[in-house]
Amino acid sequence: MAKPQRLIFSYFPGCSLATSAKENNDSLIRFFRRLGVDLVEVEDWNCCGSSSAHSIDAEIAERLPARNLSLTPAGRPLMVACPSCYVRMKQCQNRLRQDAPRRRGYEKLFGRPVDPELPVVHFFEVLDRLDLKHERYHLCGRLSGLRCAPYYGCMLARPPEMRFEKNHHGLMEEILSHLGAIPVAWAYASRCCGSFLSVVRPDVVTELVDSMITDAMQGGADCIVTACAMCHMNLEIRTTLQHPIPVLHFSELLAMALGEPPDKGWFARHLIDPRPMLKEKGVI
Repeated sequence: MAKPQRLIFSYFPGCSLATSAKENNDSLIRFFRRLGVDLVEVEDWNCCGSSSAHSIDAEIAERLPARNLSLTPAGRPLMVACPSCYVRMKQCQNRLRQDAPRRRGYEKLFGRPVDPELPVVHFFEVLDRLDLKHERYHLCGRLSGLRCAPYYGCMLARPPEMRFEKNHHGLMEEILSHLGAIPVAWAYASRCCGSFLSVVRPDVVTELVDSMITDAMQGGADCIVTACAMCHMNLEIRTTLQHPIPVLHFSELLAMALGEPPDKGWFARHLIDPRPMLKEKGVI
C-alpha cells in the first residue's frame, strides 16, 4: 500500500513562538512531523504588529502582515499558530482582496501581485482536516485521566468582519477526549486574559488571572491547556496564587500523546512546573 502523501504548509511562527514560547514552537513542529506534515518557515518573516501596531499606526499595522503575505510562496497554504497573528494576517488578506487601492499599494510596495486565493489557516484548521480520531494515528488513551480546562482565549472569537470564518470552539475538547483526557467545563474558556494590559495595568490583570485559575481548579482541572502562547505567558507571570495548577500549550500535550518525549527545555521554560503533575498522572 502506498504511503499517504505528506502535507506541506508554509509556516508563520510569530514573535511569541520564536522567543518566549519556544517550547510551543518545538512541540508543534515535532507533532506535525510525526503526522506527516511538513512546516516550512517563511523566510525573513517579521512581527505582524499584533500587540501594539494596530492601535498606534494604521499604516504600519497594515504593512507588517502584508509583508509576510508577500514573502509566502504561491501554491502552498500558510499556517499560523498564534490566534492573534492569524487574525492580523487574515484580516489583512481580506482587506486586500476587497479594496483595489490597497491592492495597488501592496503591489507597488512589494513588487508582486496579491494572491487572493492563498489559504491562510490557523493550526486548528489543520488539526480538523487531519482527523486525529483516525486509527492510523494510534492516539487513543495516551492522556488517560488527565483533567484539562481548555482555554481558547478571546482572539479566536475574531472581529465582526471575520464572522464568516470557521469557528473551531470545541475542537480541543473533542481531541482531548479522544486522547483519554477529561475536558473540564469552566466559565473562562473564551474570556480575555488581559495580556494586552499585562504591562500597563498588572493590578487589573492579576485579579482576572487569579479568578480564571481559581475557577479551573474549583472545576477539578489538573491543568489549563492554552491555544495561545501570549495567554500562556500571561496566566503564568500574573498569577499570585500560592499553588496554581500548571498551564500547558495544547501542542505539548499533542506531541506527548503521539509518543514524542518532551524536550528537556520545554518544561524548564514554564514558570509553573507541570512535571510533578504529569508524572503523577502517568503522562511522562
